[in-house]
Amino acid sequence: MAGKPTLRSVAQEAGVSIPTVSQVMRGTGRISEQTREKVLEAARKLHYVPDSRAAAMRSGENREIGFVINQFANPFNAEVVSGAVDLLDGEGYLVSILDTRDDAARQSRQLEAFIRNGRGGLMWVPALDTPEETVALLRAQGIPTVTFLRPAGDDFDHVGVRNAVATDAATRHLVDLGHRHIAYLGGTGMTAVRRRRIAGYERALAAQDLGPAIVWPSIDTKRAGMEAMLELYRTHPKVTAVVCNGDMVALGACLGLVKAGLQPGKDVSVIGFDDIEDASVATPPLTTMAVSPQKLGRKLAQVLLNRIREPEMPVSLSEVFAELVIRETTGPAPQSSDAAASTRAR
Repeated sequence: MAGKPTLRSVAQEAGVSIPTVSQVMRGTGRISEQTREKVLEAARKLHYVPDSRAAAMRSGENREIGFVINQFANPFNAEVVSGAVDLLDGEGYLVSILDTRDDAARQSRQLEAFIRNGRGGLMWVPALDTPEETVALLRAQGIPTVTFLRPAGDDFDHVGVRNAVATDAATRHLVDLGHRHIAYLGGTGMTAVRRRRIAGYERALAAQDLGPAIVWPSIDTKRAGMEAMLELYRTHPKVTAVVCNGDMVALGACLGLVKAGLQPGKDVSVIGFDDIEDASVATPPLTTMAVSPQKLGRKLAQVLLNRIREPEMPVSLSEVFAELVIRETTGPAPQSSDAAASTRAR
C-alpha cells in the first residue's frame, strides 16, 4: 500500500519545489496562476490533504474547535450543535463533539485529550459536580472557552437562558387559563438550570397564593416522561397542568396522558421547554417555552469567535429570553378539578 501523499510527492508530480507547494496550499507567496493550477491539479490527482495541525503549529492559529456537551442524544442538544457547527463551518473551523454523559471523570479525560491534541477554542456544558481542578486546568491553558447553559465561574464567557423568567411565564399562563393545581415535571438533581426553572415555577405559584408546589423528577426522555406523568397523576389526581423541564419530558407526559385515557390540553395541560423540531409536529402540537435551539447554537459559536478574535475583551454573559409558543397542549382548566380527579381515579 502506497504511503499517503505529502508536500514532497505533490511537488514531484507538479514539477515544482516543496516551498512552492507549501505556499500554494497556504494561499501565500507570489505564485503565477499557471503554477498554482499545476500544483492544485497535482494535489487533486494524488488526493493530498494539508496537515492542519502542522500548519497551526507554524502559524500559531488552530482552526479546530471542541464542543463538550451532555446527552447529545437529546434533540435539543443535537439542534444546538447543528446551529453552532453551521456557523463555525462557514468561518472555516472544524468542530469535534464529545458527550460527557454528565460524568465529571469522563469529562476530565475528554478535556485533557482536547488540550493534548490542541484546539483553537472550546464550547463547554460543564458536567454535574465538575471539580474546581477542571476549571483551573482550562483557566491555566488559556484556551478560548465559552460555557453553555451551566456557568463555571467568572473566568469564561457564558451563554445561557433566562430560566426562572421562562418558567414563571409558563406557570402564569396556566394560572390565567384557570389552573390551580400545577406541578413541575422533569429533571433530576439540582443543576443550576433545573434549580432556576423550579424557582420560577414556585415564584409564580407564590404570587397567586397557590400551592403547595409539586416537583416530580424524570430524566429527559419520552419514555421517562410518560412513566413519570402516569405516576404523578396517580399520586396527585387534582393536578390539571404541568410545567416541564424540557420538551422531551413534555412529549412523554402527553403520551402518558393518552395512555391513561386523557387528552392533553383538555383534561391536563402541558407546557414544554426548548421548542425542538418535534414540538411543532407532535400530536397534538406542544405548547412550549421556545429558545430556538439552532439559533442558540449559532449565538454560542459567535460568542466563541468573538473571544478568539479579541482575546483581551471583557468576559461576556449572554442570557436569552424564552418565548411562550401556544399550541394545542394547553387550554382552560376543567370546569371542576375535583370532577376531573374523580374521572382519573376510575
